[in-house]
Amino acid sequence: MTDPTDAPWAPDPDAAEGLKLRFGENVRLLRARLHVTQEELAYRSDVHRTQMTLIESGRRLPRADTLLRLAAGLEVDMTTLFGGIAYRPRLFSAARGEFEISDRPLLEIAGHEESEGPAGGPER
Repeated sequence: MTDPTDAPWAPDPDAAEGLKLRFGENVRLLRARLHVTQEELAYRSDVHRTQMTLIESGRRLPRADTLLRLAAGLEVDMTTLFGGIAYRPRLFSAARGEFEISDRPLLEIAGHEESEGPAGGPER
């Protein structure tokens, strides 16, 4: 079995927990903006109310189909659900001989003025 640090990426439990917490906070804030309860949002999104509690508390990330239903229930597009969440990969630094987190996000949804195309240049 390969050690995860041998890969060009490595699972980061802190990052995963941070993602769940930030996503849950986004859902909670969007729900508050609509002035609806968790139960009402669960009904609007066709999601069990227990799952809604787990999502908002940052203990669970929803599947893709649930993301679509949540966005519809919150009356937002899916990118709004991910506001402020950026992914910065771990890359191997030959100079240091170790993995480090990239300074540049591969994916940044919120707070990004200009999208980048596949080649790293501006999207046309």
